[in-house]
Amino acid sequence: MALSRQRLIVEAQSSMQTIMDNLQSYRIKFPLNCEGFKYRLGDFRVRVGKVVQINFGNLRGIVMEMEYLPISSWKTSHLIMSEFFEILKETLGKKSLPGHFVHVEPNFSEFGLSDQYTSRHTVVQYASILAQMTTMAQ
Repeated sequence: MALSRQRLIVEAQSSMQTIMDNLQSYRIKFPLNCEGFKYRLGDFRVRVGKVVQINFGNLRGIVMEMEYLPISSWKTSHLIMSEFFEILKETLGKKSLPGHFVHVEPNFSEFGLSDQYTSRHTVVQYASILAQMTTMAQ
């Protein structure tokens, strides 16, 4: 769970959602559901999924996450992945597909995260992506 305003990442069991609902300490403004598939291609782990607005079933976007497994340094892998994303963006730009490609890049240092990539980095990435989709949908 990422608490964006406080710039905190906390680990909680799945029952946390029920606790938060019962406390009514927050309100879901734009409920989204993410579901997809995970693939392993050599040194790459790729996750692809769709993001759907829960109450309406509207597709809000498609999310793709790539991880280059041999490198755990975010700064080092960032250079390689940036090149890949530029190639992907250029390739998709040549197709006549609806929508547009958005590269969301969170600021990990705001959450006090080190250069060594962890599951906490993934939480910040997902929170940033969903926040971007929520903003674009309103």
